[in-house]
Amino acid sequence: MNADDMKKAAAEAAIEYVENGMIVGIGTGSTANHFIDLLAKIKSRIDGTVASSEASAERLRGHGIPVLDLNQVGDLQLYVDGADESNEQLHLIKGGGGALTREKIVAGASEKFVCIADESKLVRVLGKFPLPVEVIPMAQSFIARQLVKLGGQPTLREGFVTDNGNIILDVHNLEIMEPVKLEQQINMLPGVVTVGIFAYRPADVLILGGPDGARTVMPK
Repeated sequence: MNADDMKKAAAEAAIEYVENGMIVGIGTGSTANHFIDLLAKIKSRIDGTVASSEASAERLRGHGIPVLDLNQVGDLQLYVDGADESNEQLHLIKGGGGALTREKIVAGASEKFVCIADESKLVRVLGKFPLPVEVIPMAQSFIARQLVKLGGQPTLREGFVTDNGNIILDVHNLEIMEPVKLEQQINMLPGVVTVGIFAYRPADVLILGGPDGARTVMPK
């Protein structure tokens, strides 16, 4: 079973969390795309979706699945998305696809956040995957200097603009021992839109796809 099959196995297990009449929050990226494709098979059962990116919205509409505005629907019962890394507390690093701000908004508005990934994404300490930080362009150099002070090495994600019209700094060589604290520290820097640490609002359930199918991890 290759990595793509493992992602699909995790997405299949997440479909079990979808209930009749739900409006489902949908993430962004390769694993979320598997979930979208599977959701298409049961689209008549749900009342619609809220997408965390233009790319996911387009894929959902391509399947004939209604995409709604979060401001119109209020709180969601379920959010399903992938992750670039997760620790055993289900604190995550997200934003490899660049949709971290909208992902964090939809996760924050959801009662249950089900994270789907292949088993390689589970780590003891977050930070091997470069930490994405969405930044307002005029603050780029200022924020980069602050991130260096925090022990990281920020690089600009070249040729990339977020759906919100901002840039992303990817921060290398961090060992994130206190995810909640670092999330708050970086978020408080003026010019940061959001940081890709999802620890203040972690996942509630982590479904990992592996060679033998999917297994569910609850936070330690």
